[in-house]
Amino acid sequence: MSERDEYFMREALALAREAGALDEVPVGALVVLDGQIVGRGFNHPIGRHDPTAHAEVMALRDAAKNLGNYRLPGCELYVTLEPCAMCSGAIFHARIARVVYGAKDPKTGVAGSVFDLYAENRLNHHASIEGGVLAEECGQMLSAFFAAKRQRVMTA
Repeated sequence: MSERDEYFMREALALAREAGALDEVPVGALVVLDGQIVGRGFNHPIGRHDPTAHAEVMALRDAAKNLGNYRLPGCELYVTLEPCAMCSGAIFHARIARVVYGAKDPKTGVAGSVFDLYAENRLNHHASIEGGVLAEECGQMLSAFFAAKRQRVMTA
């Protein structure tokens, strides 16, 4: 893991904490171009009443607005959790060059956990993908969030 990747993943973790503070699943994402953060997002589907308001989609929307283009060639996306199929589709359509994620998602992850959309040769765009950057820290945040939720349900 490079210092650069660790730095940007820590920034994504800060965004994940923002989601958790709103009682959203704590996932954060950011888009980087030439070493500069150009888009930020965190999970917010509950508060926005929007099933597409995943961290990656929010970061892509922010970057597209900031750069004035729905295509984001040369950009990298950092996200604390392995992307799902919906987010991966948006990543491909945005022409993101590289995706870096933290924790694996054994239930909905499509970068090798459930299946590997990034290895599908029939798709017209491919992003390189690297997982496991600060995986333990990213996974711990999610585990703690769900443990606290279960505890609240049990004591209610």
